[in-house]
Amino acid sequence: MPPQQRAGPAARVRVCVRLRPCSQGDPCVRGLDSRSLQVVSWRNRKETVEYQFDTFYGDQATQHDLYAGSVQPVLGHLLEGQNASVLAYGPTGAGKTHTMLGSPEQPGVIPRALRDVLQMTREASSSPRGEEWDYSVSMSYLEIYQEKVLDLLEPSQQDLPIREDRDRNILIPGLTERELGGFGDFERHFLPASRNRTVASTQLNDRSSRSHAVLLVRVSRTQQAPPHRRRTAKLCLIDLAGSEDNRRTGNRGLRLKESGAINASLHVLSKVVDALNQGLPRVPYRDSKLTRLLQDSLGGSAHSVIIANVAPEQHFYFDTLSTLNFAAKSKQVVNRPFTQETLQAPAARKRPHEDPGAGSASPGAKSPHKEEPPEAKPLSSLLPLEQLDPRLVQRLLGLEQLEKQQGGAGRRLPLLSTPRRERVALLRQLEETRGELQKLKEKQKALEALALLDNTCQPKPLRDSQAPPRARKQAVVLPLQQVHTPLGKQATPSGDKGVLVIQRKQGQADGPGAENQAPPWELMLRPDLLAQSRENLLVLLNQGSAKELRALHRIGDKKAQLIMAWRQLHGPFSQVEDLQKVEGMTAKQVASFLKANLLSALGRVSLAPPPQ
Repeated sequence: MPPQQRAGPAARVRVCVRLRPCSQGDPCVRGLDSRSLQVVSWRNRKETVEYQFDTFYGDQATQHDLYAGSVQPVLGHLLEGQNASVLAYGPTGAGKTHTMLGSPEQPGVIPRALRDVLQMTREASSSPRGEEWDYSVSMSYLEIYQEKVLDLLEPSQQDLPIREDRDRNILIPGLTERELGGFGDFERHFLPASRNRTVASTQLNDRSSRSHAVLLVRVSRTQQAPPHRRRTAKLCLIDLAGSEDNRRTGNRGLRLKESGAINASLHVLSKVVDALNQGLPRVPYRDSKLTRLLQDSLGGSAHSVIIANVAPEQHFYFDTLSTLNFAAKSKQVVNRPFTQETLQAPAARKRPHEDPGAGSASPGAKSPHKEEPPEAKPLSSLLPLEQLDPRLVQRLLGLEQLEKQQGGAGRRLPLLSTPRRERVALLRQLEETRGELQKLKEKQKALEALALLDNTCQPKPLRDSQAPPRARKQAVVLPLQQVHTPLGKQATPSGDKGVLVIQRKQGQADGPGAENQAPPWELMLRPDLLAQSRENLLVLLNQGSAKELRALHRIGDKKAQLIMAWRQLHGPFSQVEDLQKVEGMTAKQVASFLKANLLSALGRVSLAPPPQ
């Protein structure tokens, strides 16, 4: 059955700001309380700009404080079948990777979230009602590097596509997925994959992320007993690459190209947030691989948290201001989470058993409920199988046998219950069969037309004659004019203006079964006109000017000059085939020349009767 969606209440994107400790100078950012902060103007320190968010974490806040206050509350929605997303945003060097990954002593959001998700599934399966469900957790890890989606679990240079199913879920076909039985499995897969992420050194950061990293965690639970309900949720943990000012980072060459791709994708991300806040009819998700992947997280079906990381130093002032403005716009975005549940298709209802006494009813008695439709005849009974191609007959009988197995002749095939690949192959085979049947019908019409022409040309018997007329050999000249010729001779009518002759082939049997055979006609040119056309061509080759020679088919200016030069040296041509002696003319070219010019020369042939 198709997935059933149960919409929940609208959920606004939650935004928290984390301030990195100051390394030098006076900070330009100060916290006011657990939700508010202010930015001191770089021109006048008495002027400030105040911001308010869902949570503000100062430079003394720990990894545990941020995780427990903003991330952990959204993980509970995963067991309900609803998506969740955590996104780290900010300029390069503001501490995004530290927030998401952390260190062995201070683990970040990703290891803490995976540990809690695995713990929740274990506790749910061990609960009294948990025995009714099977839980599974799997992970995929990817990066978006210069607008390419690359697999980090199985590294390759293949750019993976991003797709959307009919339920508007974002999918990545071909992305590696690993099952997780415990936290040890996560470390075994994640740690080597994280080393595959593209990083490089800049003037602001020794290990600057050059790509957006996305960890996808899929949590599923399936009911063991019917109706086998299945709920699947997705957790996205995203470590974005930071926006960069190339004047301060000193990027050159490849680093500059990477920085351009990062800044372009973050610019599209800002455009998406603006379009959602303004209620525009088109949201530019498809303008970037990053925003296409975040379509569920921003304005979609996920419980989303954005962690805006800012640096307090004065030289980060404009980057900090840009980050806080983006965070202020993002907290106005509203998502609409829903629970997506899949049910097993119900078993097909069995037909009720017939009454044993129903067979003893009179033949003329009708059912009081519904009259059974008459049984449709199979297609093979309506066609002359002995006259069809054996391969077509075998294919047709195979289709009828399949139709009987699927529910009886004359009924519609239940194709929807077959796999898609078999269904497509069956439909293609059916279309080929219909096409071949249509060709047979057209061939049959042509044969019927020839048979009608044959009957028209047969001489009619006398009224008083009792003996059946004997079949005679005749030829038909176009336009319709009968010219009777003896067997083996060709028709050369005098005074006749026809050009094409339809003549019965030699060797046609005249036995008793001859009338059942299709008349084997052949189409040919009148021999006298053909010979006269060859003579005219020969005269033109021997006496024609260069302009007249160029008027012939397959003769250009160069060949016309060669023909005239050959005539001056060797004299006239004795036959048209002597063109092979001209330099550059081959036997194949001469044959093509004759085929093209003999047919066109028929219009110039005199229609007077040939000399006796």
